[in-house]
Amino acid sequence: MNEHTRTVMRQWTLAQPVVSAFITSIVRDFTDRDDVLQETAVAVLESSPRYDSDRPFLAWALGVAQNQIRLYLRRCSRDRLLLDEGLVELVAASFERVSSAEHLRQLEYLRECLAGLEDRERQLFELRYAQDLKPAAMGRILEMNPNTVSKALQRIRDHLRECLQRRAAMEGPA
Repeated sequence: MNEHTRTVMRQWTLAQPVVSAFITSIVRDFTDRDDVLQETAVAVLESSPRYDSDRPFLAWALGVAQNQIRLYLRRCSRDRLLLDEGLVELVAASFERVSSAEHLRQLEYLRECLAGLEDRERQLFELRYAQDLKPAAMGRILEMNPNTVSKALQRIRDHLRECLQRRAAMEGPA
């Protein structure tokens, strides 16, 4: 692997959470979102020789993601709830304006807050957000009522939101 490819892979690792959030803001279906993200990662790697290192990598990667979203939207053209390309560009521009440092700081806060969860809470969080299971499926796995699972997830989200707000208030502006 040459040095340029290594650099692009390092940059992709840093940009991927923002690109993923951008794709998630447009592509609402989890499976489709994962497919578009994977296709974007492949396109970034395949088109890396065309990346100009004088430009910000995040802006370039978001452009690649926009192209992959356009392809996805064309494939789903029968769907009545499509966004027009102008709106996709506006959303991409807003993600581009987000400071990478601020985003990384918020991710660190989230890691710290997740570390404070009890084992059972962490297991629920993992099943819901890492494995994309719905409360009914989670309830079957954990032998819990789906309503109990939903209420527990709401308490976890509330706890994490409060933890993130406390951390941000303690740190102050970037």
